[in-house]
Amino acid sequence: TGLFVRPGFRFLAVDGLLTNFHTPRSTLLILVDAFLGGDGRWREIYARALEEGFFFLSYGDAMLVL
Repeated sequence: TGLFVRPGFRFLAVDGLLTNFHTPRSTLLILVDAFLGGDGRWREIYARALEEGFFFLSYGDAMLVL
């Protein structure tokens, strides 16, 4: 497929995103950024997660973005 979800993508049928914390510069993090509106708010969320001691990647903590 040629579909690549990035900031500016218009979500039509999705109200929430359940995912884990992804590595910087990953396509999955770009998806999270797009879902949050593409304004870089993921940086604040990730900074808070680090402060709180959350775990990242496959065996880490999850987040629900609404």
